[in-house]
Amino acid sequence: MSYSSGSPRTTGSAGSPRRTGPAGGGSPEVLDRRTGPGGEVVLRRHGDLLQIIVNGCFLMDTSDGRSERVLVRSALAGLPRGTAPDAPRLLIGGLGVGFSLDEAASQPRWGSITVVEREPAILDWHRRGPLAEVSGRALADPRTRLVKADLLDFLRAPAPDADRYDALCLDIDNGPDWTVTEGNEGLYSPAGLAACAARLNPGGVLAVWSARPSPAFEDALRHSGYQRVATEEIPVVRGVPDVVHLAVRPA
Repeated sequence: MSYSSGSPRTTGSAGSPRRTGPAGGGSPEVLDRRTGPGGEVVLRRHGDLLQIIVNGCFLMDTSDGRSERVLVRSALAGLPRGTAPDAPRLLIGGLGVGFSLDEAASQPRWGSITVVEREPAILDWHRRGPLAEVSGRALADPRTRLVKADLLDFLRAPAPDADRYDALCLDIDNGPDWTVTEGNEGLYSPAGLAACAARLNPGGVLAVWSARPSPAFEDALRHSGYQRVATEEIPVVRGVPDVVHLAVRPA
């Protein structure tokens, strides 16, 4: 959840919350509440579930991480056959509840795993708090590096070729058509997509999580010069499927 600055807003079908699973028993228990770069961030426990709330907007919980895991698996599978590096470098935008990171660490092929997250509270909840239930194994992996930064700032910062990546997985708020903060729209703009491409090695894969399909975003990827644009759907219990948008920087 390394989102950019701006006021939170919810859109979409009746403001439906992102990635909700079956509610736990009883009332939610607030475990921690902090003010960070994006406003108020709350960690709750509801039965067996851990939930992240941002400025009163339900963001995600630990009920079902299938689509976040598909995000990482599809990025790895999308690397060009025959020319992909032996130990590809992965950049994950947004730590969230940790499913994407956990999936990456379960794959021995990744040579390095960098996660950019701007909320200190979320980093703390993984390093020393309840979300270590999901990410503890991955954080102990020597390939893993956590970076506290806004993702757009990180992407735009001057970087040597050694700081390029073979795959970039974006798990930022609810996707290109449903941002939690208005500033996140810049990430999916032509300039944002160009910043992503600049941090990818030739032939590198961009994978973007979204709470619903976005034909307009597919067009934006093509217009930004990406190739092999595709959308993978992940069925959910109710409503439209989660999706992963995939694209490749030309070699």
